[in-house]
Amino acid sequence: MSHKVSSCEVLVAGGGIIGAACARALALRGLRVLICEPGPEPAAASAASAGILGPQIERTDEALRALGLRARDLYDTLASALAETTGIDIGLWREGIASLAFEEADAERLRDAVAHQRQAGLRCDWLEPADVADRFPATAPCLGAMFAPEDGAVDAPALARALRADAQRCGVKTLNARVNRLTTILGRATGVETTAGKIKAEHVIIAAGAWSTAIEHLPRRLPIEPVRGQMAAAPWPADMPRTVLYYDHGYVLARGGEAIFGSTMERVGFDGRVTQAGIAEIVAAAQRLLPHLPSVPTRTWAGLRPLTPDGRPIVGPDPEVRGLWYATGHGRNGVLLAALTGEIIVNLITTGASEIEIASLAPERFTS
Repeated sequence: MSHKVSSCEVLVAGGGIIGAACARALALRGLRVLICEPGPEPAAASAASAGILGPQIERTDEALRALGLRARDLYDTLASALAETTGIDIGLWREGIASLAFEEADAERLRDAVAHQRQAGLRCDWLEPADVADRFPATAPCLGAMFAPEDGAVDAPALARALRADAQRCGVKTLNARVNRLTTILGRATGVETTAGKIKAEHVIIAAGAWSTAIEHLPRRLPIEPVRGQMAAAPWPADMPRTVLYYDHGYVLARGGEAIFGSTMERVGFDGRVTQAGIAEIVAAAQRLLPHLPSVPTRTWAGLRPLTPDGRPIVGPDPEVRGLWYATGHGRNGVLLAALTGEIIVNLITTGASEIEIASLAPERFTS
């Protein structure tokens, strides 16, 4: 619901999973927070997400993996806290993700990844073809799999609803308006101009995902590109235990009786449409994993993920404008990093420092 608000302590531009996580964290510390969200953007990343928590399975750099592991482990407490305060079950499931190899090069890469992660002290296993067939009987014959027993998934739409509901319970207001531009005086953020008028704020958080780049008068160009991810769903086979399986960049997971297939990575600007070619690609990858899956999906959709050139999000203070903070550019990792991003932002705003090392996420890394 929309409120007439002319001032707040913290204004969050964007009401997706990241914006809601930041707003909730700040409100829990007693700050007066306003989310500006123009309404459900049909191709927003949050609602489209598969909700995978896969820091060990997704190919990534060391800095991002370390953050991802920390972020994944926050979900245990977050899931129970949200269930208690909102009654919403975010569907946290942490029984492991397997990434299957069908070509020798894949098998070699995944075996190396297992060895590397085990050396780093992480739980990770190589499953021989017989182990895979035994553990995941519906899968196609493969050359083995990397298995990360602590990775998993959440129900992303339920998470978005729960974070917003809890934020509201803590006093966060929402204004159905788009942030058009930032206002500053002498190097300090003073608020924003929105489609519903001007709002004063001591702090402004840019959390509008792929749409963050449309906000005018930011002190820097955000190198965030929308990357379309097409998705599809079909009934989950009744005799198959719930699981999350990867093959290269494609995946299949069980959620609420459905098999969710994903996902393309397409640079097509702000085009959130579904294409026959895109759906064919993800259905083929899904059937490579699970040959018995239906080849005609019951529904399809797409989301635009905000990707940066190095794949890491932009999180932290603007070096030139005081009171301006970024929490954007999370790419494929928005759901995974949501709670952690909220913690980082709340610590920065309330104490001026983050106990979590965030130099690798600094906004100035692209401009300096």
